Amino acid sequence: METAPQSHTGRGVAVIAVFAIMCIVLGGTVVYYNSALSQQTASANSSNLKLQQQVSELQSTVAALEASQSGNGTSTNSNSSEALAIYEGAADSVVTIEGDNITTVNTFFGSYYEYSVIEGSGFVTEYDGSMYIITNFHVVDGTVNMTVTFSDGDAYPGKVIGSDVYADLAVVTVDAPAYEYHPLTIVDSSDLEVGQSVYAIGAPFGLTGTFTSGLISQLGRTITEETTGNYSISGIIQFTAPINPGNSGGPLINSEGDVIGITTATISGSQGLGFAIPSQTIIQELPSLIATGSYLDHSYLGIGGVDNDYQLAQASGTNVTYGVLVESVTSGSPAADAGLRAGTKQVTIAGTEYLVGGDIVVSINGTKIIDLDALSSYLEENTVAGQSVVVGVVRDGALMNITVTLGARPQP
Repeated sequence: METAPQSHTGRGVAVIAVFAIMCIVLGGTVVYYNSALSQQTASANSSNLKLQQQVSELQSTVAALEASQSGNGTSTNSNSSEALAIYEGAADSVVTIEGDNITTVNTFFGSYYEYSVIEGSGFVTEYDGSMYIITNFHVVDGTVNMTVTFSDGDAYPGKVIGSDVYADLAVVTVDAPAYEYHPLTIVDSSDLEVGQSVYAIGAPFGLTGTFTSGLISQLGRTITEETTGNYSISGIIQFTAPINPGNSGGPLINSEGDVIGITTATISGSQGLGFAIPSQTIIQELPSLIATGSYLDHSYLGIGGVDNDYQLAQASGTNVTYGVLVESVTSGSPAADAGLRAGTKQVTIAGTEYLVGGDIVVSINGTKIIDLDALSSYLEENTVAGQSVVVGVVRDGALMNITVTLGARPQP
């Protein structure tokens, strides 16, 4: 029996229907994504417009600040040009000093040596026709196998020919070709002012040629470093240019490109506050350091004291609220020979013990002394060993003048 042939009409209709449904679904999907894309584009355009508006506002603010600074004579471009000129003129004069430090450690079982690597900075200057490297005493103290590396990377052995622990100064010589030396000029620092721009160049953490800038924030500070024992370093320049380990020994430079100090220390947690030995000290000591290897003219009074203030004045029974309260007088010192009096009565103020009843130093040679910084700075900047000075003191409520012949500070 033959099978009857099947009809193709129904199958064609089904295929067309499926195709139509697929087209509808695909069309809907395209419309949906086009709509979503349009919304995203519109959102992005809106965000871009807001960002452009913010950038425009920031640009306007910056322009206003620059215009304000320019009007005050402190334009950013001017400051940048000055800093660039300072760096280009001084960078080749700054050197890196490296060496080994050997320390003897004594124990119950005997002695042994500890070795450490030292790294600091220095700068080239000329004196009497010869070239020298100026740096800090604490950078080269106890150092062996010293090398001095110039800005071009060439290194040579270095030798300390003079040092002063009390000023944290040292002079180093290097047997290097003449083309390595680019001396800086050291100028008088006595006319410096708070607020003056300063620049520092050194090798913090071994990063040679590092350049920072700041302002002089105070003058006549007194600091004490480990190497000086109980004696302070006076007349210190305090500044805001950031310095770190390795900067020690580098130059502090003014806006004319001249050396006004040598960076020496930072205080832990001080947020970059730095200190520098004033250039006047370098100028004063350099001839002696080169000729004799030392400087022995630091004057010595021989007292121990604290800054006098209102609370101490009350405890001392006086209305003088400034000066230096003498707590102790060293036996055999110039102060002892002249008859200055130490404290006799112990008092406790805010948890700290003091000795009151002694003299209060309020002047030297007619110059008012308001605190220990002022006393130390005056002696360092205006006197030498063997000189006689008139010390004004308040004793038992009365002002009196005592002549003291200053001695030489004992050598460490």
